[in-house]
Amino acid sequence: MRLANERAELVRFAQRLRPEGLVVGTSGNLSVRVGDLVAATPSGLDYDVLTPELICVTDLHGEQLEGELDPTSEMPLHLSVYNTTDHTSVVHTHATAAAVASTLVDELPVVHYLTALFGGPVRVAPYATYGTPELAASVTEALKGRAGCLMSNHGTVTVGDSLAKAYLLNQYLEWLCEVWLRAATAGAALGVSPRELPGDELDRVIEKFGSYGQVPPPGTGEGAGEAGR
Repeated sequence: MRLANERAELVRFAQRLRPEGLVVGTSGNLSVRVGDLVAATPSGLDYDVLTPELICVTDLHGEQLEGELDPTSEMPLHLSVYNTTDHTSVVHTHATAAAVASTLVDELPVVHYLTALFGGPVRVAPYATYGTPELAASVTEALKGRAGCLMSNHGTVTVGDSLAKAYLLNQYLEWLCEVWLRAATAGAALGVSPRELPGDELDRVIEKFGSYGQVPPPGTGEGAGEAGR
């Protein structure tokens, strides 16, 4: 079985999606790239019954090489990321706060310095029908120079050099959206708008994050908390 370790990792993270509130039902999808191969979750399958054998493996053109089920309907999006960037992991979810925020703005207001994790203000990719080349192009454009974006009237995409990092970024993005939505709601009741950080402050934090973080000693478990406090 090709990419056995990566397929097992995809199952582990996919089965966290629903309990952690990042998807409902069978929505959302994950993938990892290793060289010229891509392992991705299958389309429309209950995560509770997902096994490594059911993970799909394709090449970078989308030709399926292993797996009896069809890959995620968002495969064009995943392949577009891999064919245009150096990222090796993609996490796409329908988290509630992010989906709500994506209907309201073209760029997520910078109300917290953790926005710096994404390399700058988080853009909202214009809407296109799911699973289409048009959506793939829209998302790829919104991801330029960023580690994540919102998808208008849809959800989120986060990327990284590991599945753990892309998944963590998805959790951070959902939290940022919730913070902004709560601030905007409270602000509306008070007749004020949420304070936003100036661009130069975000630039300073981005620079600080470049040297932030520690590697745990061998044998102490996986460490994926790049922005832990």
